[in-house]
Amino acid sequence: MKIRLTHADGRPLYVQMMDPVRSGLVRGTLRPEDPLPSVRDLSSSLRVNPRTVSQAYAELERDGVVQVLHGKGTFVAPGVRPEERERPRLAREVARRALADASRNGLALADLVTALQEVEDGDAGGDGDANGDGSREDGR
Repeated sequence: MKIRLTHADGRPLYVQMMDPVRSGLVRGTLRPEDPLPSVRDLSSSLRVNPRTVSQAYAELERDGVVQVLHGKGTFVAPGVRPEERERPRLAREVARRALADASRNGLALADLVTALQEVEDGDAGGDGDANGDGSREDGR
């Protein structure tokens, strides 16, 4: 599970830590009862306060995504069903971020929907940024 934090995101760091857990469940890279990094290990590797990691884990526990077994660690909850709970939640969060970014750039919802459809259709008439990261497919 790879977690990237950025202050440019605009969301609290603990929320940014929750997304990779949810997306890992949806993609199948995390399964029920899988262990998560300890608070100490994760806070050290991300260079954040351990309370920030604890807050993320506490939110995920309240949502039924993880369970914290004191003295043993934090684990993906045994009965979590990502296809029913996490996929829609993750989709809404991605949509919120996309709408916020579009708004900051002066784009309307219709502009965003059109661009999403173009990207899905193979970036017809796009700028050649098939990777969506500012690079072109040929690496330039």
